[in-house]
Amino acid sequence: MTPIPRLATLAAAALLTACASAPSTPTPAKPGVAVASCETLASQFTHLGLRITATQRVAAGTLKLPGIDAAMPEHCVVTGKLNERKSPVDGKDYAMGFEMRLPTQWNGRFFYQANGGLDGFVTPAYGNILGGGPTTNGLLKGFAVLSSDAGHAFERDNPVIGAATFGRDPQARLDYGYNAVAQLTPMARALIAGYYGRPADKAYLVGTSNGGRHGFVAAARDTGRYDGILAVTPGYNLPFAAITQVWHAQQFATVARARKPDGVPDLETSFTPAEMDIVSSAILARCDALDGLRDGLVGDLAACQRSFDPQRDITTCQGDAGGGCLSEARKIVLAKAFAGLPIYTGMPWDAGVRGRNWREWKFVNSIGPRDSIALAFVMTTPPMSPEVVSGRGTTVPDYALNFSVEKDGAKVYAKDATYTESAVDFMTPPAATAMNKFVARGGKLLVAHGSADPVFSALDSIRWYEGFRAVHGNATADSARLFIVPGMNHSSGGPAADQFDMVDALVAWVEQGVAPASIVATARGAGSNVPNNEVPADWSPRRTRLLCPWPSVARYGGSGDSESAASFRCSPP
Repeated sequence: MTPIPRLATLAAAALLTACASAPSTPTPAKPGVAVASCETLASQFTHLGLRITATQRVAAGTLKLPGIDAAMPEHCVVTGKLNERKSPVDGKDYAMGFEMRLPTQWNGRFFYQANGGLDGFVTPAYGNILGGGPTTNGLLKGFAVLSSDAGHAFERDNPVIGAATFGRDPQARLDYGYNAVAQLTPMARALIAGYYGRPADKAYLVGTSNGGRHGFVAAARDTGRYDGILAVTPGYNLPFAAITQVWHAQQFATVARARKPDGVPDLETSFTPAEMDIVSSAILARCDALDGLRDGLVGDLAACQRSFDPQRDITTCQGDAGGGCLSEARKIVLAKAFAGLPIYTGMPWDAGVRGRNWREWKFVNSIGPRDSIALAFVMTTPPMSPEVVSGRGTTVPDYALNFSVEKDGAKVYAKDATYTESAVDFMTPPAATAMNKFVARGGKLLVAHGSADPVFSALDSIRWYEGFRAVHGNATADSARLFIVPGMNHSSGGPAADQFDMVDALVAWVEQGVAPASIVATARGAGSNVPNNEVPADWSPRRTRLLCPWPSVARYGGSGDSESAASFRCSPP
């Protein structure tokens, strides 16, 4: 193996690759092979602020992942920390922890695996291609993959709030919001250049949920100068979505039938699974056929929003009798929640509201250790003290149920001498509907969103796309495309065809100039690599459906196998 060049040579090579400033003729990445030794990487490679903590060569065929038939190829695993420091605010140690997996046989591409939630974990850098039950990943495809904790570690000794207490450190907030991608990308590019003897030809960022937000932020800031970005269920308005989540919890609490032992309303009793099935069935009765075929999916989402009226289409119970109906009080609460707040879009009516993931987010996570602690520590200024939201004072559910949209919501805009950027500043993409530098370079942005996402509304992604189209006009489809996945819950799951590979579609768009006119998605019924037991029994277990770029709709052609995507076409709305 050839010794790795020192930092100056690597950085210059990586920078030259990243600095193309105008669109050029699409060119494919060229495969390569490792020219350096994995075992000596730690001693051979240097980068400002970097400490490599371990390297390990993984032999071909020795690592298999659940749901993926092929074993992982030979690759080098590199773990390390960038920009280690001690916080002057909370006295804790911080760094950008990361893992890279570098296949010996390389496809010439870099894959930034943007992780979700509040980060805080270095998820294995396999290169998740997203959707439900992937059958492959970025590493198998030959990408050099990076994963990181976005600049902070989960506090394992505090399981209730340990995912969010990093928000007390102002720099950790910025790292989580946008700076980790900006700092880790040049390091990863340089390491790739040294390991393979040349820079990556193309760079891609792939993420869902908060990872999708990372993608939007990277495109808007042009961080890392990525050629292609895949953002699924992008939480790009995360501070406002989090406020809406706790507000939803407050609405549902008004119709909860029971309280937990600690006195907190049991939100799961506000709407039983059977009652959400009633809602789902009512939506299907009104909207299923709007795309030309009754198949258990709302294919024409826009038409459904115009057609469905919960007051008219859901039968009203007298009192709380149940049996195919909802009480008037529950119908009012449901309609209010779906209408949303002025600060964030409402939720679309979709049959996927019967999904378990929908239920989990709305009735459990909304007052549990996710949105509540994110608001308490990361997205409001000043952040809460751990003693206040830890069970030693007020509980996390109490915080959520007493959060004031008017009073506390203003704190996402607040800043002070310590926290000089507000949550809106560091979490949301600036000029999200423009992304002018990214567009001018010829960058490609693929977005996918489940129409029954209970966390980030698909209507918000649609609103973003319409704003993007207002800015870029007829050139919009050259830079960005949005695909709505009927029935899909948050990132995957629900009664949906949720298995798809948009990474290959993105590569083809970037490197061959072939824009995705449609994407084929597959249901994961019995016998699938990772079965989704929410696939209805009357569907083919391997049903395929056509996903179409918004605002076009996948319509049944009138003949052919109704379980096959080949029988559908993308048509104007």
